[in-house]
Amino acid sequence: MTMLKDPSVKYRPFPQIELPNRQWPSKTITKAPRWLSTDLRDGNQALIDPMGAEKKTRFFDLLVKVGLKEIEVGFPSAGATEFDFIRGLVDSNRIPEDVLVQVLTQSRQDLIEKSFESLAGVHEAIVHVYNAVSPLWRNVVFGMDQAQIRGIAENGARIIRDQIAKYPQTKWHVEYSPETFSTAELDFSIECCEAVMNILQPTPEHPIILNLPATVEAATPNIYADQIEYFCNNLPNRESAVISLHTHNDRGTGVAAAELGLMAGADRVEGCLFGNGERTGNCCLVTVAMNMYTQGVNPELDFSNIDEVIQTVEYCNQLKVPERHPYGGELVFTAFSGSHQDAIKKGFAAQENRNDELWSVPYLPIDPADLGRDYEAVIRVNSQSGKGGFAWVIEQDQGLKLPKRMQAHFSKHVQQLADELGRELQAGDIWDVFRAAYRLDAPQRFQLIDWDEARSADGTRVFAGKIGVDGQEQSVSGRGKGLISSIVATLDEGFGVKLDVRDYAEHSMGKDSNARAAAYVECVTPEGQVIWGVGIDEDVATASVRALLSAANAVKNAAVQT
Repeated sequence: MTMLKDPSVKYRPFPQIELPNRQWPSKTITKAPRWLSTDLRDGNQALIDPMGAEKKTRFFDLLVKVGLKEIEVGFPSAGATEFDFIRGLVDSNRIPEDVLVQVLTQSRQDLIEKSFESLAGVHEAIVHVYNAVSPLWRNVVFGMDQAQIRGIAENGARIIRDQIAKYPQTKWHVEYSPETFSTAELDFSIECCEAVMNILQPTPEHPIILNLPATVEAATPNIYADQIEYFCNNLPNRESAVISLHTHNDRGTGVAAAELGLMAGADRVEGCLFGNGERTGNCCLVTVAMNMYTQGVNPELDFSNIDEVIQTVEYCNQLKVPERHPYGGELVFTAFSGSHQDAIKKGFAAQENRNDELWSVPYLPIDPADLGRDYEAVIRVNSQSGKGGFAWVIEQDQGLKLPKRMQAHFSKHVQQLADELGRELQAGDIWDVFRAAYRLDAPQRFQLIDWDEARSADGTRVFAGKIGVDGQEQSVSGRGKGLISSIVATLDEGFGVKLDVRDYAEHSMGKDSNARAAAYVECVTPEGQVIWGVGIDEDVATASVRALLSAANAVKNAAVQT
């Protein structure tokens, strides 16, 4: 079977919502919602190998650490593993006073009673009851009409009311979900919710949570936002309800649907840290929270050590967070492309020189440091990279800030290695190439032994030094208007090496008293050969001398090769 040339014979577009005066498109998200993690329930039930007690406990502790105040800990009526884990949390007093745990149950008496039993003795908790309400489920799954479906919701509410009276030592909250809300008639969803509210009698001081799930994402996120706004506008006693969102990702827009749903009037978001869940997953709480953060809104969740969060989630779920997953993926702050690298490198330089703290760096909507990431992985080098890429890497790794023309000169060496290896180059690879290209390690014809500088009566500078030449010490000297020109004269008069200095640069490699200095010199030989020399030393003047000797050694090597 293949894809249809005319899919309209098999599929129909989701109908628009009649909402002529919709307000959500002009709204913005200005504060954090109430968050609920369903990693231990919805996320767990979507795993090939569900978590055991050790992993669930470790995950629970992580959720508390990052700041989740509402955590759905399981489906206690599903089996002994779920029930015992929840009882363990309660009996061991592991639940912080400011954290609400939540359990899920279908709207059936035995399952509801088992759910309350699992939480007996807890200081405060949420019982989440649901039943499906949409036409497809009514007609195909249950074979019931609207009145019968509403009756299931009402009966569940009465049982919950009675169970709350049975456990008066706990402060109970109730959440009701008209499951399959996103594909149900809006007025019927409101009817079911109103019926539950009439039985439980919520107040503004003690509201009910009404969760409106996109159980199957069947339309664009703007339609979900319309559904939420319509529901909020038409629900009786709206002030006594917390409107909660539970989006799925069947169309790849679970995050967008949650964000637009908040703009449409919702108060709460349910999801998993990295979007794990049935089929294509749940709403990714990390993405929604960090999207707010980049807009200057405190999400009240702390992902300052995103890698620790990822390590725990991957261990517990046995699912890898994809390399390109927003904010958390290994490569989301990494550029391989030369043009991207150049823009990022310039952006960091501009950011450092600005007087304000506002973040503004090309290709990076957020400072990786806010998530505990260092800058070394921001730019990585392969055969697609440009000179800005390896220049960034060598600056971060070795503290060398190569002059722009030297970057172009060095890029040929790096590109050659990248093409030869056919893989990403590590910082060590680039440093090895640099040392070889600019003669920093291997024995060379000219080696600096000692030097001194004096000023003559006519104001000229006199360089006097001892240079090792092919292993033999030789005393040399030369005059010039400055240090650089006096060394050039020394090389010419003492060894016949003629260099015309075109450019010179130097900088400190660090900020403390032990910082070294780096010097770079661009020279041209009488034959027009462009040569770069590099010198590194604790003393900036000595670094300059070493840089010119490095260039002189290149002339000698070039002569031997020809």
